[in-house]
Amino acid sequence: MSIIVVARLKAKQGSEKILEEACRAMVPQVRAEAGTESYICHRGVPDPTVFLFYEVYKDQAAFEAHGKTPYLAEFFKALRGNLDGHPQIDILSVLDKK
Repeated sequence: MSIIVVARLKAKQGSEKILEEACRAMVPQVRAEAGTESYICHRGVPDPTVFLFYEVYKDQAAFEAHGKTPYLAEFFKALRGNLDGHPQIDILSVLDKK
């Protein structure tokens, strides 16, 4: 069963470029993971400090493997001191799908 993650991050004012660069460096690597079905990074239009990730992993094992990657650790390192508050992360399962 697919695992869906929706993660919302808010950059501190003035840290938007740091988060954008960290996202751009990480996203292609995550998309190349065997168990990643979809990985989309969005940025807020009315509020460009908001970054939202929509992630779909094949199964729990793929999601857990993603969490152990060195590039995700690098991404989290880039976040330190650059976020306004804590990330909001929701882990979901598919209720219905076309």
